[in-house]
Amino acid sequence: MWPLFFYYICTMIDSVRNTVLSIISKDNRGYITPMEFNLFAKQAQMEIFEGLIYKYSNAVNNQNGRNYNAGYADIPKKISEAIEVFSIYDSLSFDAINLRFSIPSNCFYLDKVLYNNIIEIEKVSHSKIHNLLMSNTAAPTTSYPVYTMDGFGITIYPSILNSAAQSGFITSQYLRYPLDPNWTYTSLSNGDPVFNPSVSAGYQDFELPLSYETDLVLKILQYSGVSIREIEVVQAAKSEEVQNIQEKG
Repeated sequence: MWPLFFYYICTMIDSVRNTVLSIISKDNRGYITPMEFNLFAKQAQMEIFEGLIYKYSNAVNNQNGRNYNAGYADIPKKISEAIEVFSIYDSLSFDAINLRFSIPSNCFYLDKVLYNNIIEIEKVSHSKIHNLLMSNTAAPTTSYPVYTMDGFGITIYPSILNSAAQSGFITSQYLRYPLDPNWTYTSLSNGDPVFNPSVSAGYQDFELPLSYETDLVLKILQYSGVSIREIEVVQAAKSEEVQNIQEKG
């Protein structure tokens, strides 16, 4: 058996799990397995991540209304920095079967599409593209290209840009999905799991900033409370979450 200190590395996912287990095991309320924790952790991180977009929009509106100050009170900047972790800049690959450029499978939000790394390609609706193509004055050109998007990818106009020959010249800036958190472990002789980020199962820490640790704990406690059928845990976690949001403004 390896000594316990061999596995000890200070990570947010281990800290969050220890906090969650400490709270739900109080007064013998229950226990969640590593597999359950990882499922709850994935859902919690995704919920917070999706909320960042809306929080940023609201924070910008509040700042424009002079409700926020600069410096340490620059809330939009703090949220933006958390979002930027997931920003990806990469070329789009051409889908020869569907004759369009593929959207990356890890894309959460496609922000910009560029031609030759300089010209931004404007997104238009399917209902509008027909009129543009038929127009003598507003038809898409290589200097002012446009694209439509569907479940298969994006189609670029003029058609000369929508070809395999343009692979490498069509790039995108998008927000990717967070990687699934995975608390990995080694089982001791008595069956207890001990944190081990070196196992082959694929350790992955949370990708949210450390400042969101409390939010993660509260979200996971809600899911855990439902799992062990302890409504008191859910209510307490929800109450603390609301208070935490109010304190953050």
